[in-house]
Amino acid sequence: MNKINYNKIMEETIEKLNKEGKRPRLLLQVCCGPCSTQVIARLREYFDMDLYFYNPMIYPRSELDKRAENLKLVAEKSDFHGKVIIPINDIKDFEEVAKKRKDDKEFGEACYDCYKLRLTQTARLAKKEAYDYFTTTLSISPYKNAQWLNEIGEELEKEYGVKYLYADFKKKDGYKKSIEYSKEYGIYRQEYCGCIFSKKEMEENNC
Repeated sequence: MNKINYNKIMEETIEKLNKEGKRPRLLLQVCCGPCSTQVIARLREYFDMDLYFYNPMIYPRSELDKRAENLKLVAEKSDFHGKVIIPINDIKDFEEVAKKRKDDKEFGEACYDCYKLRLTQTARLAKKEAYDYFTTTLSISPYKNAQWLNEIGEELEKEYGVKYLYADFKKKDGYKKSIEYSKEYGIYRQEYCGCIFSKKEMEENNC
């Protein structure tokens, strides 16, 4: 079975929008500042973007706040002109996923549910605020399953009636470039995905 080239689909979408002279509004769910750097650089020419920092699983709260502050720094350093939306990020939103994650490892089914949690909330806000598209920075990471992310996005597009921008931002050296931008901007790069379980796994691996 051939893998779908989500990066090519994104490029074809952008090319079509350019030919039509359109500049849609895009709600971009961001997992952290470092991952957002290259995605912002790649999309800002084609979309009017707002950044949505919805990540209720990040633990502890000090880590969540640190990542949010670094996202603001990225927006400043990258000359980003959209809004940076930082909701409450109530960890209670993550409770159902956490029940599954405690008996699972990273890259398992619980991670799929965590992707879906974040993308669902993004789709809801995109519909409420009449965005034309929504997507996520998550696929820039080599540790995230781009196929899962795009399949979830496709389902949510049908459910909420807001177009999902298919993407695989790690393509074309996206992850490498995000590291380079992070160094240039002097921002914090975290050592674990975000939840308490990934934090414990990181600490165990570093023992």
